[in-house]
Amino acid sequence: MSTSPIIELNGVRIFQRENLVLNNVDFTVHPGEFLYLIGRTGSGKSSLMRTLYGDLPLAHGEGSVCGFDLRKLERSEVPYLRRKLGIVFQDFQLLSDRNVNDNLVFVMKSTGWKDNKAIEQRVQEVMEQVGLGNKGYKMPHELSGGEQQRVSIARALVNHPELIIADEPTGNLDPETTEEILDLLFNISKTGSSVIMATHDYTHMKKLNVRVVRCEEGKLLEVSAAAAQ
Repeated sequence: MSTSPIIELNGVRIFQRENLVLNNVDFTVHPGEFLYLIGRTGSGKSSLMRTLYGDLPLAHGEGSVCGFDLRKLERSEVPYLRRKLGIVFQDFQLLSDRNVNDNLVFVMKSTGWKDNKAIEQRVQEVMEQVGLGNKGYKMPHELSGGEQQRVSIARALVNHPELIIADEPTGNLDPETTEEILDLLFNISKTGSSVIMATHDYTHMKKLNVRVVRCEEGKLLEVSAAAAQ
């Protein structure tokens, strides 16, 4: 496994329209690292994540993600960057008109998979990885919130991502399910995919001895889990 950073930002300034939300950001993430991203609403968490997956262009500073230079990233290259990423949202964003397996197949075919046997095998692999190996035939509405989030994590895993960006993935879940999703994401990081988890849930944060990065007053700061309250 490469030891080169998955993410490297130097002197980065991030804007929302004309508003500067994060200034002079230096940020490095290595392969297989798990870290929390915290901060109040409007502090710049979402803007940082959108910059990392190419939704907000980087105009100031230097940045690379999964080998892509963010300063030189063309719109036509964004889909290729995202094939190296897995993105997990708070609200699952599953397609309600097809079953779980077909949700995953849709993403795979849209990102270049063509061999149906390989697709079927990979779908089964990731469904088992998230603990839902026998639920692929179910429709999203037949699953609990925690199961739906597991499906969205499986969807994020199909392309063997180097980096998973999870934006408040436990925001709609109860405490017990939150802990299960947290354990799942942490175990995924042990397999080599870096994981950035944005969260407001400080109660579970102390469970893992991992990096915590806070967006605050226009800066990105390293803090300890104990100081993250």
